[in-house]
Amino acid sequence: MSRDAIDNAKKESVRTRLLEAALTSIRRKGYSATTVDELCAIAGVTKGGFFHHFKSKEALGVAAADYWSQMTSGLFANAPYHEPEDPLERVLAYIDFRNALIDGPIEEFSCLVGTMVQEAYGSSDAIRAACDASISGHAATLEADIEAAMEKYGRIEGVTAQSLALHTQAVLQGGFILAKAKGGPEVARESAAHLKRYISLLFTQ
Repeated sequence: MSRDAIDNAKKESVRTRLLEAALTSIRRKGYSATTVDELCAIAGVTKGGFFHHFKSKEALGVAAADYWSQMTSGLFANAPYHEPEDPLERVLAYIDFRNALIDGPIEEFSCLVGTMVQEAYGSSDAIRAACDASISGHAATLEADIEAAMEKYGRIEGVTAQSLALHTQAVLQGGFILAKAKGGPEVARESAAHLKRYISLLFTQ
């Protein structure tokens, strides 16, 4: 391996450690309460190292949203909810999969971008846009199955594949907020279960 390749690998390792630290800290205590000093301590990086990779905390927030999308996209792409032949069953299996992930400490199952945008939407347009891209981008992965379910079971007045896909995220994100308010995961699981019942009834009533 060349010297340049080694140096690039080291740089990427430092950047990745900072992003992983951001995922941990922001999900646990929020964006505003997460400091650059704390991120450097968690990642084992100097402040100079931080600002070598990110010109500001806001830049780190934007990169963290993108990193979160990259990390989670692989999880969802390879998840078993894609296996059923029936498109409605795939949508319902997606909700079951999301429900199964709601376990353990709140910071382990809550959404980084959902957490971050609640704080930064009014103060950082760059972070707001990055979080929107992440949430909307994930919702878009459901649209083909929802569209296929509509083709099979019939169109629903006032409902599009895009709007229903975004609604799934609204319910899930809302469940995470309630879990934080209640101090436990049960209410988030119940919200996901209600979402499954709602979508099932929507297509089969």
